[in-house]
Amino acid sequence: MNTRQADPARKRADEARASLGKRTVVFVGLMGAGKSVIGKLTAQAMQIPFTDSDQEIERVSRMSIADLFASYGEEEFRALEARVIRRLLRDGPMVLSTGGGAFMQERVRANIKRRGLSVWLKADLEVLWERVRRRGHRPLLKTADPKATLAALLDERYPTYAEADLIVQSRDVAKETIVGEVLEAIVKDAKD
Repeated sequence: MNTRQADPARKRADEARASLGKRTVVFVGLMGAGKSVIGKLTAQAMQIPFTDSDQEIERVSRMSIADLFASYGEEEFRALEARVIRRLLRDGPMVLSTGGGAFMQERVRANIKRRGLSVWLKADLEVLWERVRRRGHRPLLKTADPKATLAALLDERYPTYAEADLIVQSRDVAKETIVGEVLEAIVKDAKD
């Protein structure tokens, strides 16, 4: 990338970072939306830390997400997830990627609203399905018809995800394009 192209991108990233203050950019959305990948790239662009809440949950519990679900059930997992996210939100500014069900919890949404800026990476069913269908580590998709399960999750969760502060369409384009749109949305939000 030449310097002329880099300058506007750098400026946009710097503006986005400055507009955050101590808040955390929190990526929400369904599995396969790109929260972790886009989150890491957004954090790099803004030159702030990145954390994935699922990885942090696995680190503190010393168990995989799948094992937590199997051993303790979804309710206990969600309680642990809420505690971990609440703690992580105190460490801003940073970029935080959350699991697909995290934002469905009212207490998680309230904590994010207080200390963060939520960004919904919204993706169509076919995009999500193409991204997750070959990966076997998704506990919620261990069903007889995983695509139908994913479609049901989409129908159930999208109205709640729509409460996010910002919405960016996740689609099959260069990751840098999505990151640029996220940064632009953060800057625009700060000016509104």
